[in-house]
Amino acid sequence: MAHFLLPVVLSLLTTVSLSLPATGTYWRSIRPNPFKFRSEKLTHFQFYWHDVQSGANPTSVNIFRQTPVNTSRPNGFGLVNMIDDPLTERPEINSKLIGRAQGMYGLASQEEIGLLMAMNFVFLTGRYNGSTLTVLGRNPVFQKVREMPVIGGSGLFRFARGYVHATTHNLNTTSGDAIVKYSVPINWPPRTTKTDIYRLLTKASSLND
Repeated sequence: MAHFLLPVVLSLLTTVSLSLPATGTYWRSIRPNPFKFRSEKLTHFQFYWHDVQSGANPTSVNIFRQTPVNTSRPNGFGLVNMIDDPLTERPEINSKLIGRAQGMYGLASQEEIGLLMAMNFVFLTGRYNGSTLTVLGRNPVFQKVREMPVIGGSGLFRFARGYVHATTHNLNTTSGDAIVKYSVPINWPPRTTKTDIYRLLTKASSLND
């Protein structure tokens, strides 16, 4: 058994990452079972998504609209927008920038304002800088709370899973500009640390005795 574990330990040496602080202003990490080796982390993000369609520098632009417009479907069925929306710590757009939501959404319902959303949350600050979470789901805009799945991620969030709750903070029905509060709890496996490798080596050594 020890001979089997040693190659595994050696392979882990190439994926070592140092432990980092587990608190922040817009997220908190919880280790469900601190005594269980390599237990998943639960992190809860909260931030505000700004979809700006007006002005000289919109972050949401229309890339497809049915022409001529089908007046029998006044909800805009078929419309698609590409987005690069800022994610901020507070509802004010000039508050601290956490990241950006990059992707697209389209009106996918013939009966209501129901969006199909496909976007990446790209984090640009702190310990999660460069990591992403991917959201793909249905967003019935006028429901108070909408739930969509987090289907994966990259960087620190490889193999992440979870969901988002989206709640409209402000919607300008004239310009189309919207501010939406996102609550995002996710589970994700932490990367291997030096402590993990030491524990594996100790276990392998004990099996040799």
